[in-house]
Amino acid sequence: MTDTNYPSATNTPQTEPSKNNKSKNLIIGALAAVVLGSWGYFLYDKNKAGDKIESQQSTITTQGTEIADLRQDYDNALTRLDSLTGANNTLSGENADLKAKYLKDIEAKKAEIRKILNDKNASKAELAKAKTMIAELNDKITTLESEVARLTGENQELTAANSTLKQEKSDLETNLATRTSEKQELEKTVDVASTFSASNIQVVPVNERKSGKEKETTTAKRVDKLVVSFDIENRIAKSGPADMYLIVTGPDGKAISEGSGTLSTRTDGDRAFTARIPVNYEQGKKQSVQFPIKQSGFNTGDYRIEIYHNGFKIGEGVRSLKKGGLFS
Repeated sequence: MTDTNYPSATNTPQTEPSKNNKSKNLIIGALAAVVLGSWGYFLYDKNKAGDKIESQQSTITTQGTEIADLRQDYDNALTRLDSLTGANNTLSGENADLKAKYLKDIEAKKAEIRKILNDKNASKAELAKAKTMIAELNDKITTLESEVARLTGENQELTAANSTLKQEKSDLETNLATRTSEKQELEKTVDVASTFSASNIQVVPVNERKSGKEKETTTAKRVDKLVVSFDIENRIAKSGPADMYLIVTGPDGKAISEGSGTLSTRTDGDRAFTARIPVNYEQGKKQSVQFPIKQSGFNTGDYRIEIYHNGFKIGEGVRSLKKGGLFS
């Protein structure tokens, strides 16, 4: 039997299938590596994105907290400012210049701070600027508070001084009123005390004869005049002119006046007087006064003579005239 050298099935070479398997394994490994790499990258990217979001959220939260803090600081500053600039505070009236001086700059800062805090997209730089401006605003308000405290203290001192002056003025006015009243009372006392007194009052009816001689008579139809005489004296009255007033009332109850005038008396009202007698008085001395009362005819009856000085009656007397007989 001839040996033919054919390869047997069991002896077929295994090189080709092994290579294929190896290639497949390499491909699978490569694909697995790619898949694993992709998943790894995906997981890395996802984690990175999560970190970024978390960072952004943290930034937003931090920024929100910062804005809230700034708003709180700003609101606190406004509260301080409102307490100084209210309607009934010490920055009214005479302190208007101080108010205008500080509030103009403060209002400008307030407007810029509000603009930044109301901006949702405000940057860190802008927020930092707002923080600085709020600090400056507080400094301004602190200065303003100091000025207000100083002016308030000065105002209180002025108020106290004014109150003292008002009290002193009131006391002076009271003292002046008292002294004025006392002065008026004293003047009244002196005025009354300086009124003359009259004494030794005499009324002599006189008949004037053709020869020029005068003779006392009590017969009414023969009387040509009534000669009134009296003495005056006062130890207080100063030397100088003084006026004595005579009021002679006839039997008919009417004053002999002949248009002399009216005298305002202190106790008897206004009265028509008969004569005003000017006297040049010398202080401390008794002085005699004489004055004749004349008229066209005298009637029978009583003639009452009253003497006035300084509005007061200082003396009076009565003289009776009788009806004459057939040969009187």
